[in-house]
Amino acid sequence: MPRKIFVTGGAGFIGSAFVRLVLEREADVVIVDYDALTYAGNPKNLEGLDPARHTFVKGDICDRNGVLDALPSDTDAIFNFAAESHVDRSIYAADEFLRTNIIGTQVLLDAAREKGVRRFVQVSTDEVMGSLPETSDAFFTEDSPLQPNSPYAASKAAAEFVVRAARETHGIDAVVTRCGNNYGPRQFPEKLIPLMIANALNDQPLPVYGDGKNVRDWIYVDDHCRGIWAAFEKGGPGEAYNLGSRNERQNIDVVTSILDALGKPHSLIQYVTDRLGHDRRYAIDATKAETELGFRPEMTWERGIQTTIEWYLKNREWVEEIRSGEYRDYYQKMYGSSLR
Repeated sequence: MPRKIFVTGGAGFIGSAFVRLVLEREADVVIVDYDALTYAGNPKNLEGLDPARHTFVKGDICDRNGVLDALPSDTDAIFNFAAESHVDRSIYAADEFLRTNIIGTQVLLDAAREKGVRRFVQVSTDEVMGSLPETSDAFFTEDSPLQPNSPYAASKAAAEFVVRAARETHGIDAVVTRCGNNYGPRQFPEKLIPLMIANALNDQPLPVYGDGKNVRDWIYVDDHCRGIWAAFEKGGPGEAYNLGSRNERQNIDVVTSILDALGKPHSLIQYVTDRLGHDRRYAIDATKAETELGFRPEMTWERGIQTTIEWYLKNREWVEEIRSGEYRDYYQKMYGSSLR
């Protein structure tokens, strides 16, 4: 009998990468992919998948009846990727983040209990742990306190507590993964790396927040997905696992490396007013995942960023289609008055 998994947010950047990875690596797995197709969900991310093993259902994780109807009996696991995930958007409109990321998680947990799902995997973020001092050698561990600083991070931290409560109250077998900043093909171009690539290709200014020295721990999306699968297969019930590549880089260094790879001048960089409450540094200690799950990132930064740039060069139509309509309005709201 095939293993059945239910993936929410599977048309998004990380979710679709996970779906592709699992279908490629696990021959005995079939997937129901449940996604509301909001602005960052893209059916094109799922093109070419085997319809015998992948079923797409359009739906909202806050819709209890919709989730129950789509969730198969004898499901081995729910992987919850569905989330409003862009910090900038959460600063100016937090309501949808609270609805999707908290209420939606509770709806999924209730459905998991009702349908007897064997394991629940909550995909979270290192942002729930707040910000590290810029000059320290401290790292986030699984014992770091949850102290989120943005509405997005607060909603994801709350979701973790909802998952914990479901385990402690109802005995749901759940694990949590927390990742660093993902990059790779098919990422919505409001995030740093695809935004910089797209603007550079069009010789447009590259908006960089503040002094550009905020530090992020970058992980290639497929490595992140391998870690999530390892947590599902090997993770202890109720445990959290930090997934990182030990790849800390200042934002400005990421931007200049993209410009150099594309042969574009650094003069395209334009510093803009810093994001409100902008966390200064993220850095993940992945020792627990390495030890207990056998997690090891496979992609180097140099190869990963080149692979990512090459994908966007080959798929400019994908990018430009997204950069029309609602995205243009969002971009003008975020950067329009700051750019020359």
